[in-house]
Amino acid sequence: MEQWPDAYLDIETTGLSRFYDYITVIGIYLCNSSQDKLIQLVGEQVTTDNLLKTLEGVNTIYAYNGSRFDLPFIDASLETNLATEFHHHDLMYDCWRNYLYGGFKAVEQQLGIPRQLKGIGGFEAVLLWWRYQNDGDQNALALLLQYNKEDVVNLKALRERLQIHHT
Repeated sequence: MEQWPDAYLDIETTGLSRFYDYITVIGIYLCNSSQDKLIQLVGEQVTTDNLLKTLEGVNTIYAYNGSRFDLPFIDASLETNLATEFHHHDLMYDCWRNYLYGGFKAVEQQLGIPRQLKGIGGFEAVLLWWRYQNDGDQNALALLLQYNKEDVVNLKALRERLQIHHT
């Protein structure tokens, strides 16, 4: 079995309430010293079993604002508390310690971490999902998945810029 000590995780949802909204995409960027692998669970693929299978062998999950958003949302939606199963490292607090404030996109800009998709944020991600769900718009889904991919790949870049080593 492939060992992936590090996982960078980001979710897309239909809104901000973990009680009324649901997860549309879980992006997981698995990394070890020799290779990386992106896995995106979409729609009906977002299950507890699929998530835990994807995270098998992971030591640390890195996220941005994960302790206040991603992990509680996953816990409420999938009844899986990743913080008890894995070590979780929230990069947002490292940013704060380095006087980097704002959302993830603002921090990326401050540190010069590039992003191909400009002008897309969480609100647009919700609209893309509904365009896919309601209209079968495959381009909207492709854009949403590209947005999510940039999020998780840039989490790794953020960790490297902040020089955060294994915790």
